[in-house]
Amino acid sequence: MFNSKIAGIGHYVPENIYSNDDLTRFMDTSDEWITERTGIKERRYADRITETTTTMAVQASRIAIEKAGTTAQDIDFIVFATLSPDYYFPGCGVLLQREMGMKEIGALDIRNQCSGFIYALSVADQFIKTGMYKNILVVGSEKHSFALDYSTRGRNVSVIFGDGAGAVVLQPSTDVKKGILSTHLHSDGTEAEKLAMYYPGSSGGLWLEEKPEWPDQELGGMLMTTEMLNNGTAFPYMDGQAVFKKAVIKFPEVIYEALEKNSLKSSDITLLIPHQANLRISQFIQKTLKLSDEQVFNNIQKYGNTTAASVPIALSEAYREGKIKDGDLICLAAFGAGFTWGSVLIRW
Repeated sequence: MFNSKIAGIGHYVPENIYSNDDLTRFMDTSDEWITERTGIKERRYADRITETTTTMAVQASRIAIEKAGTTAQDIDFIVFATLSPDYYFPGCGVLLQREMGMKEIGALDIRNQCSGFIYALSVADQFIKTGMYKNILVVGSEKHSFALDYSTRGRNVSVIFGDGAGAVVLQPSTDVKKGILSTHLHSDGTEAEKLAMYYPGSSGGLWLEEKPEWPDQELGGMLMTTEMLNNGTAFPYMDGQAVFKKAVIKFPEVIYEALEKNSLKSSDITLLIPHQANLRISQFIQKTLKLSDEQVFNNIQKYGNTTAASVPIALSEAYREGKIKDGDLICLAAFGAGFTWGSVLIRW
């Protein structure tokens, strides 16, 4: 058995910066309103035409591969996490493989939204530990900006999200005391509709208590209509209070689970990198675990919530800033739609 180590890491964020004040051009909001509720000051939006979830992933992946001292031809498997793929199908994994000129390797797409990178890292970890693959590219990339409701009606969701990508190269190591120590994954679909995008989908709102008024369709297809755009059912929905209440319970639980598995305490954590969902959630977790400001890394203020990309972007940025050093204990954790949540404990 091998241990998995992060051999290279990289991230990419678009050049287009949209401040809270910029959003006031489209909706009834303010910098004070957004900052107070989320901690976000600005976010990045990809170019509408030239940048996609895949192209941003390519940028992040090139950096990660270079930092790992390897090449695209050496990558033997891809795990790609996103909720905003270029196409409904095929997934972004094969598009990334094509764009980077890789060999005919396997590509797996993960649909676990905010916890997507944690799930992807856990999957890759198993492949490395069993010796099946030696160079796995693990990616989280999102382009939210193309599918948000920028009216006042949609502001509770649209002010939160931004675009970007992060990637790591996972390799085997014979040092059992370093690398990924353990991963922990959970889900509970009881409140799945509290954070969801119902369309496109085949259910037509079957699981909703208050079903939307879909137009009659002779062929039975769920086509995009003007009515769906007007009533908001074509856009993501979030019950912010329900998500917050669940997150502040499950976040600490899964972090403690990882620590207990490895006979460690919260005070042993060098740096906690939580999914950048809401600064208030991160601050609540920090208080619960009794961590100092130096033990928690947040960058949601600059980038907003980039869903599956948030953890790898934050990890890459923290490493670039010298906040992660050899021997440090790093904890990654995420919670999101599904609900799904998880944690990864790493000895750097």
